[in-house]
Amino acid sequence: MTADNPQYGPNRQEEVYRRGMLEGEPPEFPVSYEDLEERAREELDEEAFAYVAGGAGSESTVEANDRAFDEWQIVPRMLRDVSERDLGVELFGQELPAPVMLAPIGVQSILHDDAELAVARAASDLDVPMICSSVSSYTMEEVADELGDGPDWFQLYWSADRDVAASFLERAEAAGYDAIVVTLDTPKMGWRERDVELAYLPFLAGQGIRNYFEDEAFLDRLDTDNPWADPEASLESFIDCFGDASLTWDDLEFLREHTDLPIVLKGVLHPDDARKAVEHGMDGVVVSNHGGRQVDGAIPALEALPEVVDEIGDDATVLFDSGIRRGSDVVRAVALGADAVLLGRPYAYGLGIGGEDGVRAVLENLLADLDLTVGLAGCASVDEVDRSTIRRAD
Repeated sequence: MTADNPQYGPNRQEEVYRRGMLEGEPPEFPVSYEDLEERAREELDEEAFAYVAGGAGSESTVEANDRAFDEWQIVPRMLRDVSERDLGVELFGQELPAPVMLAPIGVQSILHDDAELAVARAASDLDVPMICSSVSSYTMEEVADELGDGPDWFQLYWSADRDVAASFLERAEAAGYDAIVVTLDTPKMGWRERDVELAYLPFLAGQGIRNYFEDEAFLDRLDTDNPWADPEASLESFIDCFGDASLTWDDLEFLREHTDLPIVLKGVLHPDDARKAVEHGMDGVVVSNHGGRQVDGAIPALEALPEVVDEIGDDATVLFDSGIRRGSDVVRAVALGADAVLLGRPYAYGLGIGGEDGVRAVLENLLADLDLTVGLAGCASVDEVDRSTIRRAD
């Protein structure tokens, strides 16, 4: 990805200026994350907004994720040729145009009727990899069809029913997904005060469960081939098998037995856990605290990133998730050793307020911001962004 692509970098910014000043057409969707969130608050149902925006307990981890970026400052360098920038990176043999992926976010139908399909269309247009959630509102196969030949990964919530877990892995591989992201930090859902106060859990309303209700292994758990014939019993079965709190490192062998795809473990925060992942044959980790949604008072993900990179950065892919809002956040995470980052809440808000167009606008703005920030930091490519690009704040 270079500056001559009109969707990115100064070309996009200048085009926005021209439209706004000469044609009276300012951006349709908010540019700043804060305005994006506020617009979503105004337009989404109270329950839907709370589900996306909320975190565990007092939401101190959500706030800590944001503050952690302020602990690192970019040190711009001068008189380097940055007339063209290359944001490209390689993950598992695939060339990506930028070190940005879309994090797995479930039950997107609470935000927009087109849900994951709208996100997939925007992601595919911009060649941004999308990670499809196990609890997507459309099936993994439908999302994969919308993504087409673009890079796409599948996120697995490891079911307590091993037959269901194996079926999901086999379906993902058959659908053409390129890698598996296994979320480890959600054997149970965290204590989320906003959702508790609203008595709201979208799964109980039958949202985000199609991958299960159309899965042969899951149907074998029921007394009927039509889970909607007895939705209460079917939803109880879903809840019973959704997660598995008994898993240990030895269980990772099960994953390898059921897929040949690269496997990345999401939710790793301790360097010892990162080392165990490598020792058990995993291909990478995502340093993440689930966007602050699981453990109140947890370590900020960005604070955990350097130790994980120092431990396994030469042996496995290290991705970063939790708190990415702007291009400068991407630069700081990459400088601390992340191979790529996962974007979450911003694109969810874009979906909620504008469907496919909203997601596309969020991505175009982030990528333009990233391109400019890389260049203004004095780097002609993402490969040049390293720990010398940043320093700790005083």
